[in-house]
Amino acid sequence: MADVSHRHGDIAGHPDASEMRDRYARMLQTRGVTAVEELVILAGVYAAISAWTVHFSAARPELAISNLIVGISLAVLGLCMSMAPERSQDLNFVVLLLGAWLIVSPWVVSRNPDTGMILSNVITGACVCLFSLTAGGLLMSKRRT
Repeated sequence: MADVSHRHGDIAGHPDASEMRDRYARMLQTRGVTAVEELVILAGVYAAISAWTVHFSAARPELAISNLIVGISLAVLGLCMSMAPERSQDLNFVVLLLGAWLIVSPWVVSRNPDTGMILSNVITGACVCLFSLTAGGLLMSKRRT
């Protein structure tokens, strides 16, 4: 009968030990970045539902559709970036552009936006831009070390 019991000991003799150590070190380096990208997911979900939360979906359906598309895009990008943070530096620029679009979209997409629309989009867009810049800065500082 085969011995399948777990033996306690060091895995230093494992052929993939150095690769596992390197991967674990890379994962620990990008831990803060993942937390910021999860905030991008939350901001994207809010942007997607903001037209119904702030109650301008009936008055400005074009802005509601824009926010829905941008919000879903942000949530998907945030999810992708949190799953592979070491490869997400290029996507941070896209998130930054989507955040800038959220800021200017009330004036570009609709005429005479009211205060609720403006505040919702500008605050959400500014947060998204801040999250993108923070994640990009964290990734750049981690790559230097």
